[in-house]
Amino acid sequence: MGQLTASGRDTAYVWVGRDTGGQPDSSADLLRRAGGLLLDRPAAEVLLTHDSAGRPVVRTARSERLPVSVSRTAGVVVVAARTTGAVGVDVERIRPLPALALARRWFPPAESAWLTDRPEAGRAVDFLRLWTAKEAVGKTLGRGLRGGGLLREMPPPGWPWRPVPGVEALWVGHPLLGGDVVLAVAVHATAQVEVEIEVVQWPGHDVAAERSASVERTSLPVVVRGSWSSRRSTRGRL
Repeated sequence: MGQLTASGRDTAYVWVGRDTGGQPDSSADLLRRAGGLLLDRPAAEVLLTHDSAGRPVVRTARSERLPVSVSRTAGVVVVAARTTGAVGVDVERIRPLPALALARRWFPPAESAWLTDRPEAGRAVDFLRLWTAKEAVGKTLGRGLRGGGLLREMPPPGWPWRPVPGVEALWVGHPLLGGDVVLAVAVHATAQVEVEIEVVQWPGHDVAAERSASVERTSLPVVVRGSWSSRRSTRGRL
């Protein structure tokens, strides 16, 4: 992940790894990896602490700080980092769940109606896309789901970036990671932001080793760069 850092482009970096259940803390290596790369320091010099709200803090002894976000789901840990502003990330394993009942309980009526109109076979995934978007946006805003975060309306989920209704210059999207995982990333931005994703260690064999690149022009274009342990990668502008 060295090319975009040298270019000066606004980039949100995402690392995906295996969650070991906190024994040891599986996010620590990814956070140090992020700090070492983006703060241009040896990983051993990167300090990991938490703020008063329990959010992770990545810094150096010279008080350099890196905005980061962490999310875990069954067997997966994800870390996002960005030098130019706030970033939020959330990940969920795809699994059977009562999507409509949960949406009617927790989401705004418009989102419940949207989910009702979606194909039944994909409703669990669509619900998780909305949920992860709310989590990622809440982390970008610095307050999580507190204060009615589940009622905060999200754009129809997808990729590339979508503007969050009612919040200026806040964008959220769902980069396609493959397998049985839903990933959401959110950023504050007024210009182009790119995303670079590195799968450091995948917990199983259910992630695609390569994917086709597609091109779509948007007001906030994105580059997704996939890097797998097999050393095969795909780059494309979405």
